[in-house]
Amino acid sequence: MWREILAHRNYLIVLLTPFLFLPLPVLLPYKEAQCGYTIILMALFWCTEALPLAVTALLPVLLFPLMGIMDSTTVCMEYLKDTNMLFIGGLLVAIAVEHWDLHKRIALRVLLLIGVRPGLLLMGFMAVTAFLSMWISNTATTAMMVPIAQAVLEQLHRSEVERLQAKEAVAKKGTVNGGFELQETAHQQVNGHVVTVEKEKVSREQEQLEKKHLTFCKGMSLSVCYAASIGGIATLTGTTPNLVMKGQMDDLFPDNDNVVNFASWFSFAFPTMVLLLFLSWVWLLLMFLGVDFRKNFGCGTNDSEKAGSQMAYRIIKNQHQALGPMKFSEITVLVLFVILVLLWFTREPGFMPGWASAAFTKDGKSYVTDATVVIFISMLLFLIPSEVPRCGFRSSTPPGGQIRVTPPLLDWPTVNQKMPWNIVILLGGGFALAKGSEASGLSKWLGSKLTPLETIPHPAIAFVLCLLVAVFTECTSNVATTTLFLPILASMAQAICLNPLYVMLPCTLSASLAFMLPVATPPNAIVFSYGQLRVIDMVKAGCMLNLLGVLTITLAINTWGFPLFDLHNFPNWANGTAGQC
Repeated sequence: MWREILAHRNYLIVLLTPFLFLPLPVLLPYKEAQCGYTIILMALFWCTEALPLAVTALLPVLLFPLMGIMDSTTVCMEYLKDTNMLFIGGLLVAIAVEHWDLHKRIALRVLLLIGVRPGLLLMGFMAVTAFLSMWISNTATTAMMVPIAQAVLEQLHRSEVERLQAKEAVAKKGTVNGGFELQETAHQQVNGHVVTVEKEKVSREQEQLEKKHLTFCKGMSLSVCYAASIGGIATLTGTTPNLVMKGQMDDLFPDNDNVVNFASWFSFAFPTMVLLLFLSWVWLLLMFLGVDFRKNFGCGTNDSEKAGSQMAYRIIKNQHQALGPMKFSEITVLVLFVILVLLWFTREPGFMPGWASAAFTKDGKSYVTDATVVIFISMLLFLIPSEVPRCGFRSSTPPGGQIRVTPPLLDWPTVNQKMPWNIVILLGGGFALAKGSEASGLSKWLGSKLTPLETIPHPAIAFVLCLLVAVFTECTSNVATTTLFLPILASMAQAICLNPLYVMLPCTLSASLAFMLPVATPPNAIVFSYGQLRVIDMVKAGCMLNLLGVLTITLAINTWGFPLFDLHNFPNWANGTAGQC
């Protein structure tokens, strides 16, 4: 019976949970309690994944109108806001980069520059993965980088095995070292077990080699998935929680003067990412490769180790050469990508007027956002041909033959196959939830209950909240985590007259610190599927990384975060649902 219950647990959760918490809106017929009922249901469904995440995100469309919190038209408008378009446009560019293998070319080129010594190889894979994850999804980045890492490691291992096999062959002949052949013969006459001892020594070396290879594979696999999660925090479009935070800010504080944009986010999060990536590299280096820096960085290695490194280097070089020279499509996508980043940075750089305020401002308000820029670049991907157009539209098609039309850089079937539409709905559900919390008065009520936190030092508040979010995100989706926490954190900050960005920003970054469990995030699941890792390996490595991540983010928000976002002062745009400060 217990097995039957476990097998049908999702049905039971979906059917029983609404009735279990039904007394809340029935006994307390207030909008705050009714909105709280909706949040509880969504939180439990998101944590247990009893329903698909996107389906759970549609609950506000059903419950808010029935409870009189918001009308259906207002709720539905929350599901496709400016932030959703920014997300869609960013993914369109990322899909084009993946479609033409531009990301693979960049990765292999950087690895060729860094080299294949164990320590440098670990650093190279982490740096490349983090950089790619800044622009394309961490899942796609991990799926591409892990096979490359496995191929390089297998070649290094094969070279070591061949060295030991050669040594074993010499041992079988009874001659370990040609220079001491006479001495070895004397040893055999005195003691017939010398060759046997040498064979046992080679056998022990083989066992140590296999163990070393497995340990290095574990470290490399974890380095790739961790770097993919860390790299996503650097840019506004790098991972979905960042966009959730941007959308929540614009929804809860519509007059925030666009304080969070691509340039301001990058200025804060990129140094944080670099510092955390370095600390992660040091931790994984010590944990899986030890403190033998001579071998880790190739100082004084023997000929066999050099030969193994050369073979691994040749594998990367062959994969890079297999891509051939850069095609017109790759060059065009790269140029459009660079233009996109430059337009994002110069739209509203903060320290000087941007091009948007100079050319597209009316009545003191800029009508251009980051979403406008990325949609413009995305549309060009559907217009520019993937091959060099023939001069004068001349074609080599024979008379009467079918005319070949050059396809564009991106087509809709490719987009439809790779676009995660469920995340678009999930984002919209989070915005609807935040809007409902504000409209029902739940945000104001929560803020009034959290005023005792005013007596606690602000750095301590940031640290505890980041740690809470980092632990919570191990068990549920990082998008769901930020969606649930950010409106509450915003209300708390307003109640204690604290700049909302001081808690919302670090907690958003902490939602990406999913390092301890295979189910915490797709990159973890991908590397775990290769079979070399155990759960305990990920827990041991991820526990320390979670702590390092929380400490790094807390340091960032309390140092360079203050002047970037003027966190010393409570902003006028935050005076709203929680009263005046």
